[in-house]
Amino acid sequence: MSLVVVSNRITRGNANEPVTGGLAAALLPVVEKSGAIWVGSSGRVREGAQKEPFAEIEALGAGALAMLDLPAAHYGGYYEGFANSALWPALHSRADLICVSQGDYLSYREVNAFMARALLRFRKPETAFWIQDYHFLALGAELRDLGVNEPIGFFLHTPWPARDIIEGVPHHRELVEAMLAYDLIGFQTEDDCENFASYISSSLGLVVDDGVVTSKHGTTRIAVFPIGIDVEKFARQAAKAISHPDVSRLRRSLNGEKLAIGVDRLDYSKGLVNRVSAFDRMWTVQPSLARTVSLLQIATPSRGAIEAYGNLQSELAKLVSDVNGRHGEVDWTPIRYLNKGFSQTVLAGLYRTAQVGVVTPLHDGMNLVAKEYVAAQNPADPGVLVLSKFAGAANELDTALLVNPHDIDGMARAIATALSMPLLERRMRWEAMMAKLRRHSIQQWFTSFFETLQNARAEREAMQPVVEPPVQWPPAAFGQRLIAG
Repeated sequence: MSLVVVSNRITRGNANEPVTGGLAAALLPVVEKSGAIWVGSSGRVREGAQKEPFAEIEALGAGALAMLDLPAAHYGGYYEGFANSALWPALHSRADLICVSQGDYLSYREVNAFMARALLRFRKPETAFWIQDYHFLALGAELRDLGVNEPIGFFLHTPWPARDIIEGVPHHRELVEAMLAYDLIGFQTEDDCENFASYISSSLGLVVDDGVVTSKHGTTRIAVFPIGIDVEKFARQAAKAISHPDVSRLRRSLNGEKLAIGVDRLDYSKGLVNRVSAFDRMWTVQPSLARTVSLLQIATPSRGAIEAYGNLQSELAKLVSDVNGRHGEVDWTPIRYLNKGFSQTVLAGLYRTAQVGVVTPLHDGMNLVAKEYVAAQNPADPGVLVLSKFAGAANELDTALLVNPHDIDGMARAIATALSMPLLERRMRWEAMMAKLRRHSIQQWFTSFFETLQNARAEREAMQPVVEPPVQWPPAAFGQRLIAG
């Protein structure tokens, strides 16, 4: 069976180019090794009708990358509008930031329908479609409307919030009903899956029986698939990247001080203001730690046209400036704050250099940076992961120092604890996390989802009623007797 993977964001897989976001980094090895076709936005838009929407199709390992230009008339309403001003804040439990129009929703549905039509190019009798993330909640229903009967699965990379939060999204009922056109819907954590099941039961009045819900579309299975990384590959990459020129320059600049690192998109879900405030509190309460540790915070800008993101960028820049002004010296900068992306190669080397990894989102689907930081460590002298208990990764990486990102004092104490943790304890914690990363790798995630999708499709087909052919009159046999007689 061939596989078509669909997401909004894609990457060409060049290890020396910046990779923004966990989704692209996670899907890259899946496509390269499975031979799948990965379909996504080219990042460009096009005016008017398009006979050929695909701008480029190129090889990607054993698979292929197909990039298409989305319609200019609807892109803004689809991406900056409904997807990132309604769905994203709701999915991260920030209903107060929902700001969307009816036109945005219509554009979102138009782009989902456009993508469905484009995907027909890759449809074969043995094709399965695997749709990724909140940009394409309705894509499965659009494919079904076009007559696609092959297996279609969906995986959500963000959290799924409580019922009262998702009900703040305009057209939430219509969207979730459309999602039930998928054979399989996958979530990062048990909480996400339970929240979705609660919505299905309470808002749609449908029964969820042992992970299966029956709707007008047939049966849909909902299940949990914690996403992982290619652990061994990333570990090798980190060991090699320690000699990369950018990493070498950083190491020389430390002058013996320790390094903490945070790597995030510039997004309000990542808890960046709280994180910087925690370092500020730590240096204030424990001034002896000044000059002994600095924070390298990489915050890649995104969605700058959305007001909430512009406000965050201004607030964070001012806070970093204030903290550096309070604690800095002429020859020491407490927070090194960078608004640009780095390649996976460089990031791997930076992770290995840092004695503390700080991953403290307010709410996150998984957060693969946490897993990458652990995989990048030197086994003989590993660093310590300080991890928000509200990240999906906390369910697996439970020997990290788990923190509440709303508790600034608690985070400050945890960072100080990480800096002074003895080697034996660091090794024990790291080894326990690495064992779990190896058990839940990206390869295992892919295999588990794909096998469950095939089983879910078989369940749906088994539940479909058998349609008897219409009764002919007179019966064919009767006519044959007349002819014979």
